[in-house]
Amino acid sequence: MSFMFKPLAYDDTQAVNHISLPEAIQNDVTEQIEEMAGRLAQAMEIREKEGKSLLALDGYVSAPFEPLVSAVKAELEKRGRQVNLVDMRNLYKTQEEIDGLTAESLPLNYEDDPVLLFGRLYRGRIDDFVDNSSVSRILNNQAMGFTILYGLGSLCAALRPYAQVAGYVDVTPKVAAIRAREQKVVNIGDRESRPFNLLMRRNYYVDYEVTVKLRKELLQNNLLDFYLLGNWDDRYMMMAGGTMDRILTELAKYPFRAKPVYLEGIWGGELIRKVRGIPKEIAGNIAWIFDFIPMEVSIVVDVAGKAVDFPFSTFVQKKGREIMGQHCLEEFDGYFPVRFNYDDTWHSNGNMSVQVHPDEDFVIENYDEFGRQDEAYYVIATGHGAKTYCGFSGNGREFLEMAKASETSHEMVDYQKYINWVDSVPGRQIMLPAGTVHASGRNQLILELGSLTIGSYTYKVYDYNRKDKDGNTRPIHTKNAEKVLHFERDSQWVKENIAIEPILIEEGEGYKEYIVGRTELMYYETHRIELDTHAAYHGQNHGQFTVITVVDGEQVKVYSKSRPEFCYTANFLDIVTIPADIDDYVIEAQSYQPAVVHKVILREGYSRYKNPDYKNRKKD
Repeated sequence: MSFMFKPLAYDDTQAVNHISLPEAIQNDVTEQIEEMAGRLAQAMEIREKEGKSLLALDGYVSAPFEPLVSAVKAELEKRGRQVNLVDMRNLYKTQEEIDGLTAESLPLNYEDDPVLLFGRLYRGRIDDFVDNSSVSRILNNQAMGFTILYGLGSLCAALRPYAQVAGYVDVTPKVAAIRAREQKVVNIGDRESRPFNLLMRRNYYVDYEVTVKLRKELLQNNLLDFYLLGNWDDRYMMMAGGTMDRILTELAKYPFRAKPVYLEGIWGGELIRKVRGIPKEIAGNIAWIFDFIPMEVSIVVDVAGKAVDFPFSTFVQKKGREIMGQHCLEEFDGYFPVRFNYDDTWHSNGNMSVQVHPDEDFVIENYDEFGRQDEAYYVIATGHGAKTYCGFSGNGREFLEMAKASETSHEMVDYQKYINWVDSVPGRQIMLPAGTVHASGRNQLILELGSLTIGSYTYKVYDYNRKDKDGNTRPIHTKNAEKVLHFERDSQWVKENIAIEPILIEEGEGYKEYIVGRTELMYYETHRIELDTHAAYHGQNHGQFTVITVVDGEQVKVYSKSRPEFCYTANFLDIVTIPADIDDYVIEAQSYQPAVVHKVILREGYSRYKNPDYKNRKKD
């Protein structure tokens, strides 16, 4: 399940991409709602047919429509036009009918899933929720004049033929989650908002799925006349669809950084807060830092002084080949295949939970997801006594039974007797293929990598009987964990397979490159590049992307060797993607000290699936 339940309402203003754009493109981006209304009204008049014209305004979950609709209506009436408003909520099937369609995606399995976190991805489309009889009654009998159709699904396949002008109001995932928390979101077809956890569960498995699928169709087929960002409740940013395409085309030529999302957690720490200067009043601690989780973050582009904040998934849907390369695009069905976040337990009050993630067989058969969930921990900084737990050192099945009993007795379990641990040393990489029991110990900052699985299917095996902020015992998933744990992965297996010693593969003037994480059980591998002061490392993408993180030192500059103007200057802990269209790149240590860079690439001969039977299983 996505961790994006409660993101902090904090914007990192340093994560901005500066690119070169023609003046005409810069001038096309407006924040004045009166200008937007005028442009939309003019487009409707230009495309008027026999005294009629329809503007369809679609959008992502939580998109605000009313202020824009009101402004366009007022502008058209000022021009002497009769205006009809049609809210998509009047074109949906009943709540009961939609609940029936989505019931399989939201099972009520309290035994394995006590707080109803999990489900199955809905494989249908938003068209499934549209009532054709209502469409015929309302749109086929459209009166003379101009009509504004607005709401989620306004540009679905069944309704697009009615539209003369098409607009889309996009929203970043963080803003959508905050609006849900503030009870400003109702699930598609619902009459009132569900309890927060159930609303977000329905969002993840259904509403996000159908809206993302429709947005992809609109973007890839260039069906939008206007693209808007609705990241504010009372204002917008608007540009022509072609302008949005041009901005993202240029952005894909540069190394880029996404805008992180910060989350509080029971075991959260203090290092990221100190490094990035996050105010204390924002949260009691910072636990997760979603620096580059593709479906959760956004990407900010400076356009003539305006911070244009696109959902990163929109960028990938529009420019996936340029970012990832053709083979990767096809292999992962258009999804960026690796996620990156920080787990901060530095100076915290405890470990992360002892947990496990399911392999592809389980996650596909039970959740209809797109692949397995592997992870990897890279140790960046530690305090005294920091440990990383992985694999079993004792009888794993005995530990599991004790953890089960602890769920009701609340007795503490001597987990260190059963769970293998390694000293956390900066620079150590631990690969965590699905099925491996693991936990990040207290007092360290970990760069965590994950595989394609968009949700986070984390089965907590033991959580030290902790309670959440509301005083409730945190949920444990021992029944599911028992089905996916590899009990044979012991301390010797860990040492030989997933916590390997670095392998020197290249040495040049002022730099060394090591493989620090590689296993045939996972499709990506990790390297460490050690740079002397002002030294330069030269790399090649070979038709795929590379992601680098500055894990030590103050600053590096990364740029295209053949086009040095396509560059990004990254500071300590910044995560930067070098897109596939940059074939040759250079990383230079800046400032006054050496630097260390963590590098992630797809492993040679990689496959999305370990099980060849899933190879032909494709997402719509």
